[in-house]
Amino acid sequence: MKFMKFKAIKRHQGIGTEVKDVPDRPTHDAGATVSARRRSLHTRKTYVRKLLMTGAMGLILSVCGQFAVAQQPAPETVPAEAQQPTAVQPPTPEAIATAAVATADKAVTHAENDRVPQGAAWTQHYFPSSDGSDVELHADVLLPEGLSAGEQVPVILSVGAYFGHSGQQALENHAHTGPSNRFNDLIEGTDLFNRGYALVMVDLRGFGGSTGCLDFMGPGEQTDVKTAIDWAASQPWSTGAIGMYGMSYDAITGLVGNNLDQDALKAVVAQEPIWDLHRSVWSNGVPRSTIVDISRTYNEIAILPQLPDDDERYRTNAAYEQMNPLCLPLNSLGYQDADPDSEFWQFRNLAERAKGTDTPLLFTQGFLEWKAEAEAVKEFLANHQGPKRGWLGPWEHYRGNDRTADGKLEMGREGWFDEVMSFYDQHLKGIEPTVDYPAYVVQDSSGAWRTQDTWPIVEYSATITLGGGSYLDDGLPAAPAADAPNRFFVWSEPLGQPIRITGTPRVSLESEGYGNVMVELYDVAPDGSAVAFNRQVAVVKPGTTSFDLRSTDWTLKAGHALTVEIGTIQPSLAPDNDWIDTPSSERITVSDARLKLALDDPANDTVIPGDRAPWLDIYRQAYTEQLSPSTPSFTLPTEDR
Repeated sequence: MKFMKFKAIKRHQGIGTEVKDVPDRPTHDAGATVSARRRSLHTRKTYVRKLLMTGAMGLILSVCGQFAVAQQPAPETVPAEAQQPTAVQPPTPEAIATAAVATADKAVTHAENDRVPQGAAWTQHYFPSSDGSDVELHADVLLPEGLSAGEQVPVILSVGAYFGHSGQQALENHAHTGPSNRFNDLIEGTDLFNRGYALVMVDLRGFGGSTGCLDFMGPGEQTDVKTAIDWAASQPWSTGAIGMYGMSYDAITGLVGNNLDQDALKAVVAQEPIWDLHRSVWSNGVPRSTIVDISRTYNEIAILPQLPDDDERYRTNAAYEQMNPLCLPLNSLGYQDADPDSEFWQFRNLAERAKGTDTPLLFTQGFLEWKAEAEAVKEFLANHQGPKRGWLGPWEHYRGNDRTADGKLEMGREGWFDEVMSFYDQHLKGIEPTVDYPAYVVQDSSGAWRTQDTWPIVEYSATITLGGGSYLDDGLPAAPAADAPNRFFVWSEPLGQPIRITGTPRVSLESEGYGNVMVELYDVAPDGSAVAFNRQVAVVKPGTTSFDLRSTDWTLKAGHALTVEIGTIQPSLAPDNDWIDTPSSERITVSDARLKLALDDPANDTVIPGDRAPWLDIYRQAYTEQLSPSTPSFTLPTEDR
């Protein structure tokens, strides 16, 4: 995938950027001079150490510049908002509207503070994390308004980084303090409090009203999750039955909760989590931009100033990083480790740590994600032994209830909140479902929905011999239809019937030379129009290199061909092509390439109603290019019908 046009693509949750039309990038010129190539390679040799040092220096300077402000009663320092050079100052005390502020003993309702959801009573609580440190955690608790003394309700718990009173990821210009509105959609979409549930939002260490140094899914944060579950289960208004809920970061903490095997945790709902954190930062030895971006983003959230009318304890806790300036650079250091087997990353390999766990799980996974790619999802599901339900399909980083500006569901399927509450009612209240929800609902690349008992369903598998070839690892872009020395293609025969590639493809290369490789899969129509639907990269050296591609569920139509590209890591405008590679300038010779595929016959689908995910059409438009057909060298096997 070398050329793309993204037209005003909107990303939800405030963590994406709009990508507009851009001019085509220059292509590889086989006749380029050596000096020109060296200049190009020089500009692309962006080393991780240099990036991290630059980022760390920026963080240290930023933090040091805040010490004077930290001495004031209400911190006013404003960090740079992620991906933006400036941020809005919080309101001054004089500008704060009068609104009641909750304490542990004083509940506040919507009538007293309009940031409190209707039907809720808000209280705030502080309690120590259970790791023996001095970390103090903060929780915003929303109970059903009018809950009688001694009455108990089950708890929906979310633990994460986005519950700061001044904003989730940047300052949100609130007129006064109050609980985060991060899951007001859940509250309103389910009538949560009238259904007899509490919502508890706990700030992980380093965020919101909690102290401590942030520790992205490390031992500290995992202890915080355990502590939050135990605390919520032990409160006098709690039945002791906990269900976790989240999207993205606080979906990851739901997976952590499952892995901790806490008796009080009865169910987890996780939308678009990351299943193995190492793979979100490193791809088989090749670093991604997330090696800097993730730590920078959460460092900035950690130092967001909170509101002047927050209580003194909350504001003091929120200023923890200002008084402990090593927290932020230390958070960035661990990402340097390229070894997936290191202690740092193994602790954060949630798929591996899920072995033998059995907390009932309802999750979503977009196959065209680039914030939380479909990597290690299959491993997690195989290791998890409890009940599982999933929504899977060709969407981006969305919630199950998200809609486009014109009202279309981003996933294309109605009933997210109905299924969520049926799931919670069953596992937290013991109420049998009135609807027989399927275990898995899956939308493939055709936009059609189906049900199945598990995922993936592998009706037959194949290991395809792709042969060999060679390429120059120069890191330069190449025009799709032109011959270029930095990649080669392998084509299948056109298909006689539809075939679905599902699960996690795996590639194995026997090669000579040192450098990088990108393997990309294309769905090619008879007219040569090709959609790149899967890609992965790796560091290669002499010998065998084997690695997984991303999980997928892509159907090739009859008459289409599967084309495999093997070559250098070419730059592109694609948001999921954010690798920070260092081309070796060596020629890599591949003597034997093999592709292992899990295959499924679409003719056997159990089709259900549902619309196409809007992102699927955006993706197809952006990722379609024209390839020049070549002589086929392999045939995809098909199951006899």
